[in-house]
Amino acid sequence: MRAEAQNWVEAIEKSVALLKQRLDWDTAPHRLEEFNARVEDPTLWDDPTKAQKLMRERQMLVDALDVCKGIAQDLADNIELIELGEMEEDDEVVKDAEDALKTLSIKAAEKELEALLDGEADSNDTFLEINSGAGGTESCDWASMLARMYVRWAEKKGYKVELQAESAGEEAGIKSASYKISGHNAYGWLKSESGVHRLVRISPFDSAAKRHTSFTSVKVYPVVDDNIEIEVNPADIRIDTYRSSGAGGQHVNTTDSAVRITHAPTGIVTTSSEKSQHQNRDIAMKALKSRLYQIELDKRSALVNEVHENAGDAGWGNQIRSYVLQPYQMVKDLRTNFETSDTKGVLDGDLDGLMAATLAMDVAGKSRSEAQAD
Repeated sequence: MRAEAQNWVEAIEKSVALLKQRLDWDTAPHRLEEFNARVEDPTLWDDPTKAQKLMRERQMLVDALDVCKGIAQDLADNIELIELGEMEEDDEVVKDAEDALKTLSIKAAEKELEALLDGEADSNDTFLEINSGAGGTESCDWASMLARMYVRWAEKKGYKVELQAESAGEEAGIKSASYKISGHNAYGWLKSESGVHRLVRISPFDSAAKRHTSFTSVKVYPVVDDNIEIEVNPADIRIDTYRSSGAGGQHVNTTDSAVRITHAPTGIVTTSSEKSQHQNRDIAMKALKSRLYQIELDKRSALVNEVHENAGDAGWGNQIRSYVLQPYQMVKDLRTNFETSDTKGVLDGDLDGLMAATLAMDVAGKSRSEAQAD
């Protein structure tokens, strides 16, 4: 077997070992038996919410077991094909099997990353908020670039993206925007993006072609499942309606249908500007509940809480990532020190490497905390 193919084999074996470790491979079959026994209980659906949760947990375990078994079987099959091809001196068979190993190594690495997404709300849909910082037009333009980056990333993942509200900049870009991104593990992937993002570039708005630094904040909150109870006291909120602004023409709302909800105890403000006031009220309330739920998650996780506390104002000292376009090309995450010179790829939505480094750091931190607790 060629050295390159052997490297793929070793990478796949490492990914499978880590997947099995996170799954607790030795006990997994017994847990599945317990799930199956509970599913057969005729009284299970007396409580539909509890039953649906059980079915989801069972399916997640089944899927995880199938992934491990499938990758391991594909690995064994392709190793056998390579050995057979080498014995019979059939270069075509060997090449096909090596190509399959290369593809399998990519798949195994992706599944290994997905296995890190085991937090309480990681599998949920998510709300993504982008707010321009100090810097006027520069910052608004940077906010629109980030919005495009995340939309591109989500579309590559096959996620559904819905614009909930947007405020245009005075000259260019956006002052703020909020999105709902729907898909399996949407929150788990995007939660590491909360914080301030810093851009350094030659300004397209500066006739002197000087370098400018811009800041934009990003905040991410999980969409609350129907089975998660978040109570909001009606006395704690103020609901305002207002006329939504748009790009002009036939798409401008001419009625006061947009909704803003302000939560007095926390100062949280959520908005929605769809066509229906009833729909906007529902969307804004769900966004508020998601924000309140995120606060509860933060209380339970010191690591996540630290990330959100560091989000702060969009300015110096609070950034989590720098995007430098001049005088050189580099994107660097300040938490993990992960960096890449492919700035174009990142701004086109190639974010998995940056996200994966943060996920791995979070898991390592969680493991250290658990070890200290023991």
